Amino acid sequence: MPGLLAGKRLLITGIITDASLAFHTAKIAQQEGAQVVLTGFGRVSLVKTIAKRLPEPAPVLELDVTNTEHLDSLAGRVREHVDGLDGVLHSIGFAPPSCLGAPFLDAPAEDVKTAVDVSAYSFMSLAKACLPLLNRGSSIVGMDFDARVAWPVYNWMGVAKAALESVNRYLAKELGPRGIRVNLVSAGPVKTMAAKAMPGASAFEDGWAGRAPLGWDSTDPAPVAKSVCAVLSDWLPATTGSMIMVDGGVHALG
Repeated sequence: MPGLLAGKRLLITGIITDASLAFHTAKIAQQEGAQVVLTGFGRVSLVKTIAKRLPEPAPVLELDVTNTEHLDSLAGRVREHVDGLDGVLHSIGFAPPSCLGAPFLDAPAEDVKTAVDVSAYSFMSLAKACLPLLNRGSSIVGMDFDARVAWPVYNWMGVAKAALESVNRYLAKELGPRGIRVNLVSAGPVKTMAAKAMPGASAFEDGWAGRAPLGWDSTDPAPVAKSVCAVLSDWLPATTGSMIMVDGGVHALG
């Protein structure tokens, strides 16, 4: 029986370690029949080592989403491995230390600009860079953490995620006439390297499992990765501009 993503060509960004949500998405996507191209930032050699742990070999491209040359050349570099794309995962976010955990009122403007640039504006930048490779029916997915409310210690990253959610809606409006879907998957807390690097990350995790109607295991990235693969597939053909919640149901509670 063909897999959910049989024949799909996917670009997956944001792999840092094999604990990354992007890594687990790539793994499940391959198991479901997809051909995957990965991107890494900074320590690309490390990402190439991590990529060897996937079920199938996958090429790794260097991509700094704030680097115009990287973005302008991305489509050509991807074409060296696949002749087009059916899906793109944006799993990229960064905020300087002053924007996470530190007093909200103390973050300098330049640090906030960096957080918004890398975590929100880059969703548009990546989508635009991939447009030459995308066709009707393609799916662009971004990773989110529900920014409709204020969270402990999340501070300006929460503001950046709120911007990401708005970018998602505008991208969906712009790309819909081309038949391209744009959605976010908003995940509950998962123990990734990015999460561990955030001061006070336990403030998210403490009590989450107890509050979630379905329960929640912050050590298990599979539910989030499977949900991303579902959105990348053809099985949500009329869903765009949406935020798919994968948090055990915490978002639904008062």
